[in-house]
Amino acid sequence: MRHLLLTPIVVLALAAPAIADRIPLSKISNYMNAMTSATGEFTQINSDGTVTTGDIFIRRPGRVRFEYAPPDRSLVIAGGGQVAVFDPKSNVPPEQFPLSRTPLNLILAERVNLNRSNMVVGHGQDGNATTVTVQDPANPEYGNIQLKFTDNPVELRQWVITNDTGAQTTVILGDLNTGARIGAGKFSIPQEITRRGF
Repeated sequence: MRHLLLTPIVVLALAAPAIADRIPLSKISNYMNAMTSATGEFTQINSDGTVTTGDIFIRRPGRVRFEYAPPDRSLVIAGGGQVAVFDPKSNVPPEQFPLSRTPLNLILAERVNLNRSNMVVGHGQDGNATTVTVQDPANPEYGNIQLKFTDNPVELRQWVITNDTGAQTTVILGDLNTGARIGAGKFSIPQEITRRGF
């Protein structure tokens, strides 16, 4: 897997006057549920320390697209309940696996409810940001996702995915353009496979 999902960057607030209160889980859930679509730029720190950048497209529920910038040119699409990893250096179809087996599924769900029993395994403060660590309570062996938010207004700033092997990948988000119109074709794995001639 393209480690698409992510090793935390510590956000330092220089000369911050005070540490903010952590954001309540209900407020974070409401923010996530209101985010039906978003676009923006991202920086990814892979488990081996390499850094890549690109553009992200989110359309909840269940869809996200990571377009990696040159020289990488990789592509990761989640759609139709699957995740597909396209390797531009390969002449074979993409690696695919169920979205439900990745922690990213938890924030792409139709309804996010962080008050669900045993879902949140960490909720704390990191400088002026709130961090929430989430796992699938039915399948904790799939790993977890640590989300970082700032407040006033609530904004998702980064996530760190720890997968089932313990490897971590961080995605740091630029400013998100929420409410963007994104065509369904952006998230069609079969269309992308056809376009690439597999």
